[in-house]
Amino acid sequence: MGGAAGHRLVGMNNTPTPSTTTAGLLTGKVAFITGAGRGIGAAAARLFAREGAEVLLAARTEAQLKAVAEEIRASGGTADHVVCDLADAASVRAAVDRAVQLYGRLDVAFNNGATGQPPGPLDELPEAGFDLVSAVNFKGPWLAMSAEIAAIRATAGRGAIVNTSSVGSLAGNPQLPVYGAAKRAVNSLTASAAVTYGPEGIRVNAVAPGTTLTEMLHTWDEESPGTIEQLNARTPLGRAAAPEEIAQAAAWLLSDRSSYVTGTVLRVDGGMYA
Repeated sequence: MGGAAGHRLVGMNNTPTPSTTTAGLLTGKVAFITGAGRGIGAAAARLFAREGAEVLLAARTEAQLKAVAEEIRASGGTADHVVCDLADAASVRAAVDRAVQLYGRLDVAFNNGATGQPPGPLDELPEAGFDLVSAVNFKGPWLAMSAEIAAIRATAGRGAIVNTSSVGSLAGNPQLPVYGAAKRAVNSLTASAAVTYGPEGIRVNAVAPGTTLTEMLHTWDEESPGTIEQLNARTPLGRAAAPEEIAQAAAWLLSDRSSYVTGTVLRVDGGMYA
């Protein structure tokens, strides 16, 4: 994994050893974040910057990205933004390349961008909806990982990637069947990438959020009233997560403190799937 000099010691067997100095969780790292204009991605951008990373925010809506980046800079962090369409390969590659152009390297990436689907049985989703969910939620992370691995190899040499999955990928999902299927595919991509790139020192993990108070969840609750209440009733902690609670898990997985963790899908679900 990359990092500023002094942040990480390397033992004789090339094993990262945590520094004894007090520093932010991501000090010295350049982080690329998709879906960073709102929800979990925006919370991650703010958190990663507070933890010492230089961050590049990517998403489709520039106004949202600009607002979050300006907020980070006003708080003393280092941030910029780039418009990126996860369904477009050239757009994804250009966004990742922008991180290297701005900051000289890429150490870590959080592939969080996603799109939802109208809740309901799989036979009621139009083909265009299937194609969009698949393109953004499955092909998008594949495109992003491909570009990120190339950038990490060419600059930092070592690094970490976290993909956003969902607890909806872990079992049958009658309300969001195609969304759940795409996220289950992301789990498989995560595991395959971890096995493939682990020998190079590139770790790949995923977080699987449970009920999280994002715009996507609120839209689902509007379309199917009572959804949040029902999900909370199934959750031992009895509540939904704030976006920052998911971002905290991603930050740990991207940091050197999780240096022996790869290929895992970490549930951050309040115990829903315990």
